[in-house]
Amino acid sequence: MAVQTVARPSAASQISELLDSPELHGLIAELEPWTGRKGYGARVLIGACLVKSLYAIPTWSRTAALIAEHDALRVALGGAPSIYACYRFATKLRQNRPALDACFDALVASLRAELPEYGRDLAIDASDLPAYANGQRFLSKNGPEREKFSDPDASWGHRSAVSTRKGGGFYGYKLHQAVCARTELPVAWQVETARVHESSLADDLLQRVRKRVKPQTATLDKGYDVQPVYDACERAECLPIISLRKTPAVKRGDHLPPTCEHGEWRFAGTDYARKLTKWRCPTGDCAPFSKWVKADRLHPLVPRESKRWGDLYRGRASVERAFGRLKNEYGLKPLRVRGLERVALHADLCILATLAAALARARAVPLAA
Repeated sequence: MAVQTVARPSAASQISELLDSPELHGLIAELEPWTGRKGYGARVLIGACLVKSLYAIPTWSRTAALIAEHDALRVALGGAPSIYACYRFATKLRQNRPALDACFDALVASLRAELPEYGRDLAIDASDLPAYANGQRFLSKNGPEREKFSDPDASWGHRSAVSTRKGGGFYGYKLHQAVCARTELPVAWQVETARVHESSLADDLLQRVRKRVKPQTATLDKGYDVQPVYDACERAECLPIISLRKTPAVKRGDHLPPTCEHGEWRFAGTDYARKLTKWRCPTGDCAPFSKWVKADRLHPLVPRESKRWGDLYRGRASVERAFGRLKNEYGLKPLRVRGLERVALHADLCILATLAAALARARAVPLAA
């Protein structure tokens, strides 16, 4: 008996489906009056942006060349824009960010409707974007000092070791991102120069998230273990899930649960309204046999000793997978643009394709069922 299989949809049909979605159709309608010269409509140029990300192409020249020689793509887009039309369109996108932000808001709202768990638990981190430039201070070894840099917005920063890559300094930018830990889809993001520390942008990211969804928890690594990040989580009305740094208080054991002669006390519940955690004597022989502990950095509302905290913290790896997907599958890396605004737009277009494709998949599942 022959096995029937469903043919995988082509990239051209996928792009056509994305362009016909209500969210991207609204962006096209908003951009139509100022797309540029006659002959290159907003649909064609937004489609070129999707082609660039879905095919993981680093440059506009290669994107325009692919569309020109690909019959199915030309039909799906409704034309083949030139290289210069793509560059002009990117410039105008940078000048009119509200239209792009409104499209992101619509995509997030639609994803929230299709996937109720989207944005409930967050994972926040930053990843390196090496610049398309040379950041060395001197022109050559023992040579004169460099007077002009090809990318003046880039700066030196630090990145961790990954696999066979050594950690240390790099020259470029960082993408700071809040990702849904359940769906591994971006919720809010921001591109900054490499010297900006991750913890200083946690508040901005959480406020951007709060405008789109209402998260319950935010998971971050120990690099964010500073009091301003805990305060930012409280303002965003979400619970911080953060690993502790080895500060003097941690070395003294101030973060450990209460103890008595009967052993270590057990977690017995949380009062979220009063921001207190309850701990109980293991045998119940103490008087009183339970007490409330005020929540702070060392004693969060979700205790680090609890199973829930461990399950949530393991979800932090979702942000790393999201970074890898953007870099390897949607063309976020390597950078082939210079300047903070251009790098930020490049990241926006990669995430636009990611969210639009995820929304199309979410809508296709009920139809297939």
